Parts: sequence; C-alpha cells; structure tokens
Amino acid sequence: MATDFIIRKLNAREILDSRGNPTVEVDMATKTHHARAAVPSGASTGIHEALELRDGGPRYHGKGVLKAVNNVRTKIDKVVVGMDCRKQKAIDAAMLKLDGTINKSNLGANAILGVSLAAARLSAATQKKPLYSVLGGKNIMPIPCMNIINGGKHAQNGLQFQEFMICPRGKTFADSLRMGSETYQVLKELIADKYGKSSTNVGDEGGFAPNIKRVEEGLDILTTAIRKAGFEGLIKIAIDAASSEFYDKKKRTYFIDGKWLSAEKLTKLYEHIMNTYPVFSIEDPFEQDDFAPYPGLTHAAMSKGVQIVGDDLLVTNPDRIRMALDKKLCNALLLKVNQIGSLTESNTAAKLAMDHGWHVMVSHRSGETEDPFIADLVVGLGTGQIKTGAPCRSERLAKYNQLLRIEEELGHKAKMARFP
Repeated sequence: MATDFIIRKLNAREILDSRGNPTVEVDMATKTHHARAAVPSGASTGIHEALELRDGGPRYHGKGVLKAVNNVRTKIDKVVVGMDCRKQKAIDAAMLKLDGTINKSNLGANAILGVSLAAARLSAATQKKPLYSVLGGKNIMPIPCMNIINGGKHAQNGLQFQEFMICPRGKTFADSLRMGSETYQVLKELIADKYGKSSTNVGDEGGFAPNIKRVEEGLDILTTAIRKAGFEGLIKIAIDAASSEFYDKKKRTYFIDGKWLSAEKLTKLYEHIMNTYPVFSIEDPFEQDDFAPYPGLTHAAMSKGVQIVGDDLLVTNPDRIRMALDKKLCNALLLKVNQIGSLTESNTAAKLAMDHGWHVMVSHRSGETEDPFIADLVVGLGTGQIKTGAPCRSERLAKYNQLLRIEEELGHKAKMARFP
C-alpha cells in the first residue's frame, strides 16, 4: 500500500563523532519501517561550504548541535512528515525552501543532511532494496584511497600536505582492501624503525603522523612501503595538499618544506612529484580562490594521466563546478555530502562532473561516525573512487567493511573500477 511509504515520525538527537565532538543523528519512520542516519563533520573546511550549525557557548566548547536537532524536531518535522519517503528530490526541495538561504544557515546543513540521508535509507528499506540500488545502482566497486600519512591540520608535524594516500587496485574490492592493509602494516614497521614507536600513533583518519619535515620524505617512505609489501605497480599514490591551509593571502605565497613558494614554483614541485612518484591524484593543489595556476597544472597533469581534484575549490557545489568547468581549473570532484547539505544536491554535483568527463571521488570527513552511507553511495553512483581513511579505526573500517558486504551481495554483478 502507498501508505507504507508515508513518513510518520521524525526525530533527531545529538551524538558524538570520531573526534568526540557533537553531531546530528536522525531517525525517520513509516508505519512499517525505520531508518537512521548520522552526519559527519570536517576539520579542514572550505570557506564556501554550507553552514554546519553549532550552538556556541560553554557547552562542548561551543560545538553542541542542539539548535540543529531542535530544527529537525520542530521545523523540518512539519514539512517532511506526511511525505513519501521515496520522493528524495521533493523532500530535499521542501527543506531547502524552508531554510531559504544560500548556505543553509537558517536550519543548518547538518540538520538538513541528516534528514536527507535518513530518507534515502528509509526509501530503500520500504522498497526492500539495498541502499546502493536506490542511490543509482551502477554496481561499480571503488578503488580505496587510504590516508596513511598525515600532515597539515590532521597532524602536529612539520608536513604541510595534509594527506598521503595509497590507492590499491586489485581484481576485486576485497583484494584491493587486503593490499592496502598489508602495505599499511609494512609502513607502520618502517615508521617505527626510522622515527620511533611513538610515531605509529594514529590520527583522526587512522594515518600515521611521524616527524616528517619534507613532502618528498613522505613520498619516499610511502613508495618504499609499497615496494616492500610487494605491490609496486599495483598501488598508486594520491595527495591531498589542502593548500588553503598553508597559503598566505597577503603574500600570495605558499609555505612548503620550510620556505615560501610562489604558485609558479609550487607548480614545478607538483610537476616534479608527478614525474618521480606513482601519483595519480592531487587534491586542492592551490588555495580555494587562487584560480590562476590551476589550468596550467591541470593541463600538465592530464597529459600524465593524473587527476586534479577540487575539494575546498568546489565544495560539492554545482555552481562552483560550473565555474571550474568554464575556467578549466581541474578535472575531478571530491564529493562530500555534508559540504552541500543534501543528497539531491550531491547527486546533481556528481552527475554534472561525470557528464563533463570528470572523475569523482566520494569522501568521508575527518570527524566521522559509524554510519557507512558513503559506501553505498559510491557503489550506487559508480564513481569508482572512495576516500575514507586508513584501514584503521572503526568509523573508517565501517565503510570498508560495508563495501566488502556489498561486493559479496552483488557477486558477478560487481564491477571493479579502474584508475583514470
């Protein structure tokens, strides 16, 4: 009966994410089914992201989300209850209309997104379908991009680039995950030997943060670990420079390896890295509004089979993507559902990027929960790449383990992605 798809109840609560900070969790129910979704939170956030509503004040050092929770219970509840949970676009549109702002500062992107994700999961449950099937049903298993050396805002060392990732591509996702895990363990031994056992403590995303001072030092130990693990040629490297974090707007220069570099000299460093190491992806190589150097690097990178990914540059926003397409700034999108604040807008961003020949990497945030939603999302959309941390820490492994289950469930229908 159609009434089985009607949203009857909506509730939200404040829970803690993987950094011990509050975030929003949403429950949604029809007469016969129930679903739950939790919202992630970033540390390195772009200035153009949708607003994550926080309470301020002394409680949780100002990071409480009771305002967002209350918005779900008292405002969003009034427009969503009574709607058909299968009508994702209509649900999201109703919330966006209710909010009425460009950056979702009225209700909070965290409030809107929690309801949006819960609706998708409830839709799958009521239709008795896997979540990935209602999110697109492409059935493509992704290459895992595992952040195993941390710098920037994710660490307290002298390394400016924020993430150094290994990206294994096996015959299956299970094989890819095994390769990544084995390399991670080899890297742990190498770091312990060179930097001391205390350097093998892990950061927010499960990666190590040894006292590395230079970018190439990190790349060298990473390539050594890949070789010693026996996967040379099978594992590539991805970098998230997160360069907005080490850019001086007044000087218009970047602080790297203990010195200030112009955009031109930083471009030469990237070109050297692409020529020297098995890098296939560089994310946010320049500051989010420093557009001038992007086209030149993107052109050079594409000739080498390297993707230039926009994260802070694009913030999963279709308007920013259109601007980047027009200016030829990059050729790949980092897809973070909480940057834009609703599933419909995220899907629009992904489709826009892929329709123009871009690659798309679905991504977690540094403040995560045990909710594995993005594992289903990457398979459903078929983007072929997922960034969700090291093979360590349960909130990261929740996504990898869900992908194992999906691959098993799909059986021969599962298709393994290839490198760009």
